[in-house]
Amino acid sequence: MELLYAMTTGVLTACGLYLTLRGRTFPVVVGLTLLSYAVNLFLFSMGGLTTDGPAIVSEGTGYADPLPQALVLTAIVIGFAMTAFVVILAMRARSEVGNDHVDGKKEDRE
Repeated sequence: MELLYAMTTGVLTACGLYLTLRGRTFPVVVGLTLLSYAVNLFLFSMGGLTTDGPAIVSEGTGYADPLPQALVLTAIVIGFAMTAFVVILAMRARSEVGNDHVDGKKEDRE
């Protein structure tokens, strides 16, 4: 299970970095979203991947740690707000500049 989490986090990070370095705004937004998903998986895996772990009780020591879960829930909300803001910002930039390139320059097709 740890190998699957590690590989999924690595693939999401690699794809997010690749898309973030693209020249158009929509792939940059998708890349930032993938990077936030990778960070969420990383934070969640830092709590330990225990299956069938009980909630925090006074008996036993093998409980599920609630702190990484709370951090991931907070990060999901912040990531959604960030994605909505960046999409609106990209739409505004497209309407003002006339294209969707990150630097605002048009492509040379020669």
